[in-house]
Amino acid sequence: MADHATPNLPARDFLKAERFYAKLGFRASFRSGHWLILKNGGVSMEFFPWPDLDPAENSHGCCIRLDDLHAMVAQASAAGVPEARTGIPRLVPPQRDISGLTIAYLVDPDGNLLRLVQNPPEKGPEK
Repeated sequence: MADHATPNLPARDFLKAERFYAKLGFRASFRSGHWLILKNGGVSMEFFPWPDLDPAENSHGCCIRLDDLHAMVAQASAAGVPEARTGIPRLVPPQRDISGLTIAYLVDPDGNLLRLVQNPPEKGPEK
């Protein structure tokens, strides 16, 4: 297995987190009373319990780099995540960032901020 990192995010209720992310194509690969791992293709996210978390005060987040950002955004929209600049949960549509990357923002029901970043196209060999 290649080296990799996975975000560790808080969840007030694992079952509710699992249901939310299932609508985005994630499935549980591990579940216990103290840890939840969700996977969707090559993306893996881990959750730890924080039952008294205030979503409005949550400062946890991560970047998820995607080959098809627009498919994930469409899936979030189809799942009923509102397109908005405020509120929890919410989806901020993709836009070109000052970095040159295209990024959308998804805030889950626990207030975790997921930066959804479009992977740049792979460049072929130099000629």
